[in-house]
Amino acid sequence: MAQELKVAVIGGGYAGMATAAELASHNIPVTVFESARQLGGRARGVQYNGTQLDNGQHLLLGCYRETLRLIELVGGDVERDFLRMPLQLDLHGHFSLRAPHLPAPLHLLVALLAAQGLSWGERIKAARFMLALRGMRFRLVHDVTVAELLKQHGQDADLSLKLWEPLCIAALNTPMQKASAQVLLNVLRDSLNRKRADSDMLLPRIDFTTLLPQRAAGYVERHGGKVHLSCGAESIVPKDFGIEVITPQGTQLFSHVICATSPTVAADLLRSLPALSETVSRIDALEQQPIYTVYLQYPAQVQLPHPMIGLHRGYSQWLFDKGRIAGQRGLLAAVISAEGIHQELSQDELAQKVIAELRSEFGIDTTPQWFKVIAEKRATFCCSPDLQRPAQRTAIPNLLLAGDYTAGDYPATLEGAVLSGLYCAKSIPEA
Repeated sequence: MAQELKVAVIGGGYAGMATAAELASHNIPVTVFESARQLGGRARGVQYNGTQLDNGQHLLLGCYRETLRLIELVGGDVERDFLRMPLQLDLHGHFSLRAPHLPAPLHLLVALLAAQGLSWGERIKAARFMLALRGMRFRLVHDVTVAELLKQHGQDADLSLKLWEPLCIAALNTPMQKASAQVLLNVLRDSLNRKRADSDMLLPRIDFTTLLPQRAAGYVERHGGKVHLSCGAESIVPKDFGIEVITPQGTQLFSHVICATSPTVAADLLRSLPALSETVSRIDALEQQPIYTVYLQYPAQVQLPHPMIGLHRGYSQWLFDKGRIAGQRGLLAAVISAEGIHQELSQDELAQKVIAELRSEFGIDTTPQWFKVIAEKRATFCCSPDLQRPAQRTAIPNLLLAGDYTAGDYPATLEGAVLSGLYCAKSIPEA
């Protein structure tokens, strides 16, 4: 019976809070244990100099249906919470692609054929590539790297650097030479091939803790659950009639446990359980990729030409104008995804590189009032071909694993995290 269930969720990030909210919607008692003082995990709000920031800039797509559904479920308003823009890719002064209001995939084909910064031959090659992928139903017989797939389909170097590399880095946070072509095709399939609105880009107007995790906590508590902050699990002990979760506040027995922490923490929690040695081995084998975000507070009149704009072959990959997006006038954010030479610089040196790029590209001569570099050195897993990611179900039937790194079609995205959490919730009887 549902009333006999008592579920623990370890980790209050997007995977954990998706699990908890879905269980709460079925009136299943759930207790969340989060080691940090706030929710959100690797997508969380951060306060600095009296300004609301995030630990990184995350972009949602219109095809992220489950994340958007959960935001609405727990009290959010998608139309109010996001700046929604049709698909557009701008590399300042080098490349521009904008999708018209046409049905998918026609909108993308027209956008490719009208793209600025490519020769007519390159546009034709890009359009033929997308048509070929559609003919293959976005499935490869054998997974290869993105770089290999592009070579197979005649996508030359300039076209790859302006179009496919920025898409690959943004979607998979993995360099083309290492990235799984099949996982990139999964993203292209869902975002570009079904409905036009699926390719819309959604830029949050509020911080990532507030957007879903904090609201989900309120939803869980209104449905009889509990959310404990600054209270991480120290160990998990399977028993004959459940699983004990040991925390600094004591020991509790649960019918089911969902481990929704980062992969490193999950491996540490599960390492003492012999039955889960294969799961732990798969987690340990994951290579990690970084994301650096450089925030710069300029005077209020400073702004970029677009809410989001890229740079071609610069240190800054994508720039976000938080004034245009969230009303935080003069606040700019530069995002640098995946491994690269920027990791060799100190944070001050990296910030100065970004400041110099803003000066040379946009004529922003004003010195920022302050800057803040947030380096997530283990932001995502390296999404390589044929990667054997750990399954959500484990060898211990009532112990499940949630997180964007677990098995699934998607790379390390918010939607991937949410989908893993929903899978775990639906794997519990009566959910």
